[in-house]
Amino acid sequence: MKDTPGWASPGSAPSDGQEPGASGPAEPTDRPSTTEPADQPDQSGTDPQGPGVKWSKEQPAAAQWSAPTGPANPGQAPPPPPPPGPGWGGRPPGGGYGGPGGPGGYGYGGPGPYGGWGGGAWGGPPPAAKPGVIPLRPLGVGEILDGAVSTMRTYWRTVLGISLTVAVITQVLVVLLQGLVLNDAGTAALDNPNASLDDVTRALGEVMAGSGAVALITLIASVAATALLTTVTSRAVLGKPVTAGEAWRDARPQVLKLFGLICLLPLIAAAIILAGATPGILVGIFGSTTGGVALGVLGGAAAAVLAVWLMVRFSLASPALMLEKQGITKSMSRSAKLVRGSWWRVFGIQLLATVIANIVASIVVIPFTFIAAAVGGNGVVGLFNTNGGDVGWAFLIISGIGSVIGSMITFPITAGVTVLLYIDQRIRREALDLDLARAAGVQGYGNDTGSGG
Repeated sequence: MKDTPGWASPGSAPSDGQEPGASGPAEPTDRPSTTEPADQPDQSGTDPQGPGVKWSKEQPAAAQWSAPTGPANPGQAPPPPPPPGPGWGGRPPGGGYGGPGGPGGYGYGGPGPYGGWGGGAWGGPPPAAKPGVIPLRPLGVGEILDGAVSTMRTYWRTVLGISLTVAVITQVLVVLLQGLVLNDAGTAALDNPNASLDDVTRALGEVMAGSGAVALITLIASVAATALLTTVTSRAVLGKPVTAGEAWRDARPQVLKLFGLICLLPLIAAAIILAGATPGILVGIFGSTTGGVALGVLGGAAAAVLAVWLMVRFSLASPALMLEKQGITKSMSRSAKLVRGSWWRVFGIQLLATVIANIVASIVVIPFTFIAAAVGGNGVVGLFNTNGGDVGWAFLIISGIGSVIGSMITFPITAGVTVLLYIDQRIRREALDLDLARAAGVQGYGNDTGSGG
């Protein structure tokens, strides 16, 4: 067995009065031999010290023998062993450094019985490398949220620059659309009880078209922010800054695929819910209205649960598409593989991040909304007026400013949490921390530490 400095393997040193090769206990040197008289010549070729024990003619030099470990005087108690020294010297009781029966490995093999790492001489496992905003090991919920906030705080010029640009462009388009198109969409016909069916249908179509245009603009903004902030967060994990231009050049080849993915996922959810509600709709049309409504509600609710389950399984598809340069279906498959067995954890973390981001954004947006209502002339009471009517430009502009500030907060948090959750799942399942450490230039990472969750 290979000796560790400061600790010899058990039984490697010869005992007092016993040479290597002797199987029994050593006998005192002043004890007379009982096999043959001392003055009788040896007839068997064996040594007088004991029957049947053959001595080699070539003996090792005296310097090669270990010093006796037993007491020089049989009647004297042996001196107490010296106390174990720090570091490699000394071995805690119970095999703390991993000898036979020792649970701790050879100094750093696992948790020892004294709360240390491999015995009492070590204070704990070596800390994980942290070249960027997160340590390279499986993450907790707080570390994921802190990593998203740290990315925004450390690289605030790039993160807030991207978020501000996307939010300003989005709100300008939305304000212009609402002020120039939606105010003239004929919504008065919806509030007129004497309006004809054609007028109501036309007004409803205009409102739906305007709302769809606003949703499309918001979707495009979300795609752009997600694409750029995914690149920024992935570089922040390595501790490497990136400019907005570099992030765009890296993300540009995947932007159209990301747009297709973000459009496809809501369509899948809507199709599932519609399929669940369809039997109830058919029963309501061709049979009992009450039964159709009840069946439609139950079917739609069950389908909604299934849709949420699928959306969580596919929730890591965006970072997989952007960082692995995958296609749409392949990224969805990768997300399902990473989420498998961790559905509730992924769902809980993303729900918590969304709630926190929306609460923070609401704290900013709500005051601007009240200010806009006061300045716009309708007053705060006008916010709760459901009778329709045009909204003034002052209201649209001031509330748009609040929405810009809110988006600057929500974009980095939601995108950052999604990327860090994707990285965390890959560290747990695929030891991605080793690749990240090499990419960050961490020397010797992975020799004494391992991944796993």
